[in-house]
Amino acid sequence: MKRCPHAARKSFGSSSIGNGSRLGGQLTFSRHARLGLLHCRSYASVSAAEFQFGQPVHETHPHLLRPGELTPGITALEYAQRRSKLASRLPRNGIAVVAASDTKYRSGAVFYEFHQDSNFFYLTGFNEPEAVAVIGRTADDDDHTFHLYVRPKDPKAEQWDGARSGLQAATDVFNADETGDINNIQALLSPVVASASEVYTDIPVNVTTTSTFARFFSNASSKAEGFAKILASSKVQPLKPVINDVRVLKSDAEISNMRKAGQASGRAYTEAMRRSWTREKDLAAFLDYQFKVQGCDTSAYVPVIAGGKNALSIHYCRNDDILRSVPMSTLSGPVIDGAYCLRDGQLVLVDAGGQYGNYITDITRTFPASSTFTTAQADIYNAVLSVQRTCVALCRGSANLSLDKLHDIAETRLTEQLQGLGFDMSGNALAALFPHHLGHYIGLDIHDTPGYSRKEPLKAGQCVTIEPGIYVPDDERWPKHFRGIGVRIEDSVAVQEEHPYVLTTEAVKEVVDIEALRS
Repeated sequence: MKRCPHAARKSFGSSSIGNGSRLGGQLTFSRHARLGLLHCRSYASVSAAEFQFGQPVHETHPHLLRPGELTPGITALEYAQRRSKLASRLPRNGIAVVAASDTKYRSGAVFYEFHQDSNFFYLTGFNEPEAVAVIGRTADDDDHTFHLYVRPKDPKAEQWDGARSGLQAATDVFNADETGDINNIQALLSPVVASASEVYTDIPVNVTTTSTFARFFSNASSKAEGFAKILASSKVQPLKPVINDVRVLKSDAEISNMRKAGQASGRAYTEAMRRSWTREKDLAAFLDYQFKVQGCDTSAYVPVIAGGKNALSIHYCRNDDILRSVPMSTLSGPVIDGAYCLRDGQLVLVDAGGQYGNYITDITRTFPASSTFTTAQADIYNAVLSVQRTCVALCRGSANLSLDKLHDIAETRLTEQLQGLGFDMSGNALAALFPHHLGHYIGLDIHDTPGYSRKEPLKAGQCVTIEPGIYVPDDERWPKHFRGIGVRIEDSVAVQEEHPYVLTTEAVKEVVDIEALRS
């Protein structure tokens, strides 16, 4: 019998991992224990609340995490099940190697807010930089292995940058079978890769960075001691297609997180529609604040707050214009003649959403900057809304429709609606008026599981956006009273077998409801 590699380390008490793993809200023995190796461990019970970690755990943040949860809404058991599901798709003795995100710097020592690599987070729940996960399928298909290499505890570094979870937590909290100091990654990873039948990874080998962690995965070093050298004699396969197949179907817990984000974000939209707005940036700031007040962790992406013709740019995010006419004397800051384009009766298109537990929501609403839609605005708006309702209703497994097929339906319906409003829809008219796809997959990312085909029929458990839009350029090809109008209506939807589950219903979208809020 091999010697247990975790002998004589301290364990965290309470509901943390000690003599067993914190899976599903209760203490269950780890794989080592189930294999009869528990006798080689000796522990001194220490409360996890006395330790500091690089992210919240239940013992230190019971207001954020329930017992058994590793991240908000997601248990340690579910993370283990995800790794097992991935491993089952690998060949025998195959491994998947996934790296955490690195810290990115704005300038000098000023860093951007850290955002974890989505695949790494999905498989580990570990939310620190400079870490590597290796998940393997065993030769006998009986189980999977999980190695997690992380930064060690470092009091000096932690004085500046905050707590690190460290090596002990990698096994005791995050349930790794093996761990090690990320600074020794070459020595740790080389034998693991060498013994694997195939290596599945998407880690680039030409990264240029100042960190030791990312230089290891770069082939730019003159010492040639990076990840590329380790992989040189291995059979390497792309991980993306395999992990996409696992991630695209959401668990009940994932959908619950997305519903929380959608509900909070929808309420923020409704609060915003109750108020009068002068500047795009004020509305952007209000939504960011409201997302958090309503229960989200942060904003999911840079918002689009597009007044008037700014809405004709799909990803307009300068958010620095005026939404409605006001006396120039009331505007704070320097005002230069001609710098502002003041318009009465324009629409504002808002594409924004919050995130909860790293899961996002994606919403777009369009509403008048004043109190009511003009007749032309209402005509375009109701055309888009009618198509959106039709497509949302078809987001069910029993419909056997893909996102591409739904897009085709949206194009047909929009063409009919616009022809009824007097548009000449010959030639490339629709491509000019509706230049983007109807929807995309969502989850941990705004455009989740990148590369997963939109030609595949939607299945229960997938989550998508439905976002038709019409953007009328200001030129003579189009009816004059519609020129310059941009409307998009978007909801986040969880596909179920017999009916859709709209995750963002709190954001009102009927004309009568919007005008009631705006009055």
